[in-house]
Amino acid sequence: MTDSGQNRTGANEPLVRFENVQKTYDGEILVVKDLNLDIEQGEFLTLLGPSGSGKTTTLMMLAGFESTTHGDIILDGRSLRTVPPHKRDIGMVFQNYALFPHMTVYENLAFPLQCHNVPKSGQDRKIAAALAMVELTGFERRRPGQLSGGQQQRVALARALVFEPRIVLMDEPLGALDKKLREQMQIEMKHIHENVGLTFVYVTHDQSEALTMSNRIAVFDDGVIQQLDGPEELYERPKNAFVAQFIGENNRVNGTVRDISGDRCLVELPNGQTVKALPVNVGAAGEATTLSLRPEAIVLEPADGDGCDDTYPAIVREQIYMGDHTRVRVEACGQDDFVIKMPRGSGARSFELGQDIAIGWRSGDCRALDAA
Repeated sequence: MTDSGQNRTGANEPLVRFENVQKTYDGEILVVKDLNLDIEQGEFLTLLGPSGSGKTTTLMMLAGFESTTHGDIILDGRSLRTVPPHKRDIGMVFQNYALFPHMTVYENLAFPLQCHNVPKSGQDRKIAAALAMVELTGFERRRPGQLSGGQQQRVALARALVFEPRIVLMDEPLGALDKKLREQMQIEMKHIHENVGLTFVYVTHDQSEALTMSNRIAVFDDGVIQQLDGPEELYERPKNAFVAQFIGENNRVNGTVRDISGDRCLVELPNGQTVKALPVNVGAAGEATTLSLRPEAIVLEPADGDGCDDTYPAIVREQIYMGDHTRVRVEACGQDDFVIKMPRGSGARSFELGQDIAIGWRSGDCRALDAA
């Protein structure tokens, strides 16, 4: 396939720009609220969020299957307001694959080429290149019903890539696969993206999927992007309580800000204990906040060299062996569902149910966010 990833936009211009985009279906409730979003040439951007958050509607407006109620979508410097879906130079992979069951794999891939008026003489080369890209060379004469779910998903991806579009849009394409195959396909799709250099925009509600594949992730909730960042930034440095809870597992403790001094704040918990935390998104002293603390950041029975700023008493309530780690649930900080992930290794310990222990963490790992 030719290098369709070359940048035809201006040096500093995004490939796609959403400008003050709104969408309502009933004229009253906005499912997408004043969306401003730039999509860069060649990136893998995932729109992540729960059902009803606006992520799929955003994708469908870009594809042209839904119209904007307000605002505009710009592709390569051109407004898409009056451009029909088949003229947007966009490839699409649906959740159910949408393959033609009566056609062979070859015929399924030839269809979009015919729609784009690619001469017959050039179709064989493009189809062969697309199938090689998804490792399905030799499957040309099979029909979708003769393929496994994973193979059908690859054919759907090859069909979206075969005519070398500017962008490939994917709407939860791995949702129908089992866990092991889904994880395998996540890595394969990441590699395909890296190899072809196209712009991928991917919709999912699975945060693990988003973290695995994406360059950037836009976390949606209630029609608004709550945070747009790289996977590590989102996981390690969430900007609000929703993102902290939605991306990965998280311990949340509500409290009240008592003091903010420098790069730390002091938060009082309902049981009277105080916790030092990183003030990420907090108000003034006296206002409510939610503390966010990842289970893997908590140390069981901390020693002097562990760097914990404070320690707190806890009672072991449950232990679950998870293979690469043990999940320990304790009663601590006024809550009975405080979760700790203890890595497997020489330092791993076993505790008795009901045992009194100490837990601790670095104050920089405890983030004070907006009150949930």
